[in-house]
Amino acid sequence: MNAHENEHENGYDVVVVGGGAAGLSGALALARARRTVLVVDAGRPRNAPAAHAHNYLGLEGVPPLDLLAAGRAEVTGYGGEIVTGTVVSARRLEAGGFRVELDDGGTVRARRLLVTTGLVDELPQVPGVAERWGRDVLHCPYCHGWEVRDRAVGVLATGPLAVHAAQLWRQWTPKVTLFLHTGPEPGDEEYEELAARGIAVVDGEVERLEIGGDRLTGVRLSGGRTIPCEALVVSPFMAARTEVVAGLGLETVEQRMGAHVVGSAVPADPAGATSVPGVWAAGNVTDPGAQLVVAAAGGLRAGGAINADLIAEEVRRAVAARREPFSAAAEREVCEQVLGGSRHGI
Repeated sequence: MNAHENEHENGYDVVVVGGGAAGLSGALALARARRTVLVVDAGRPRNAPAAHAHNYLGLEGVPPLDLLAAGRAEVTGYGGEIVTGTVVSARRLEAGGFRVELDDGGTVRARRLLVTTGLVDELPQVPGVAERWGRDVLHCPYCHGWEVRDRAVGVLATGPLAVHAAQLWRQWTPKVTLFLHTGPEPGDEEYEELAARGIAVVDGEVERLEIGGDRLTGVRLSGGRTIPCEALVVSPFMAARTEVVAGLGLETVEQRMGAHVVGSAVPADPAGATSVPGVWAAGNVTDPGAQLVVAAAGGLRAGGAINADLIAEEVRRAVAARREPFSAAAEREVCEQVLGGSRHGI
């Protein structure tokens, strides 16, 4: 038996798989509801490369790692536990609940699971993109548009949504260039719309990004020409992290924008309940497009739903015990009523 099982012989009410904004928000709600909660987190959040997080009311511009550190302190302040590690598997127990295996070989038991594992951004295979990701290689204008306002912004086309992206980023800067790269050529109407908004279109594949002084300076085309650029917009494929709970039967579904597949996600109802009884999910694993504050709200909602589900189970058990005249619970109740404080002195 590992250290976690020694500490909680009956397991935890809830194990939260992943400690980002969604996971910590769910854990905080559950800890404040006096539930035993364990958060297992590898400490590698999706937004770690970004210097600041935005659109989180009251915390605008907070460094992502500072936000998570504050969240961990709040969870542990209410009795929740957090361990650094990765969940490698989870399976249902015949007696009820789940057995969760960690990468250090330890195991814990949980009555319920909250999956907040987030997603993986699968980036275009262009040299320099991965290295600059989250700094001046961007994807969300609401997250980063203000920071690159009025600068030269390029949009790397890798699918049919590139024209839409170019028009969207045009809201923040008049200096937008659409690099057709491997994306489809715009139609006549799209070309007219791009021209009307002053968006330049560049043919040819992008060979690599040009970096100088630890910043993006340009986009080099396969023909050798370099176009000045201070930020590059890409459209990653956003793949839900579900490996750790695959054994539970959780499956992903395609996420689409129109007819184009942009990612995958775990289906869940508005409260986070999945198709697997006892398993909830929240954050980017269920909604690839959710910004930080939306992910946190999803975790909070799921935490409340899990607590309600546990209460319903406890009510059912209490009623069953009360109806059984010779149960251990009934015997304890009679002893309390008849003997009171004298029961140890007979």
